[in-house]
Amino acid sequence: MFFSTKAEYGVRLLVELGRHPREAPVSLTAIAEAEGLPLGYLEQIAPRLRRAGLVVSARGAHGGYRLARDPREVTMDEVVLALEGAVAPMECFLEQDHTGKTAARVMCSHQADQGRACATKLLWTRVQGDVLRALARTTLAELIAFSERTSPVPVAVLPAVSSTGTGPAVA
Repeated sequence: MFFSTKAEYGVRLLVELGRHPREAPVSLTAIAEAEGLPLGYLEQIAPRLRRAGLVVSARGAHGGYRLARDPREVTMDEVVLALEGAVAPMECFLEQDHTGKTAARVMCSHQADQGRACATKLLWTRVQGDVLRALARTTLAELIAFSERTSPVPVAVLPAVSSTGTGPAVA
């Protein structure tokens, strides 16, 4: 499952805002420079975050954006939904409603095969549920704190699988 640069840049934009006092708006130019991101793309992402109630904007010479809420209250599922829409591990999970908008519920567009349900629906439903749970339990405050660490933090590494695929590899 891949998320687009909208999600990545949007999260980075929010983290950068979270590094500043909530009362002081930060310009998109300053965020683009600090994060090495294209200003034009941030100008497309910021309004989506504003419409989702994640940021507020201020006009004028000292204008810019600031977080709308405390970072401890902002979860990544909200951010990804605002920027990406429905989270679906497979295209067949996306259903369009009568307005043409993508619905967020799990649907399988495959027809039953000889009286049987889609063989992979259980797998993709579990994948989707795990991704959504991980996003929902990750707060912006956690990402801000993680980004402020000065020493590299090792990322958990999954154990290698043996060549037979049945268990951990033995060295």
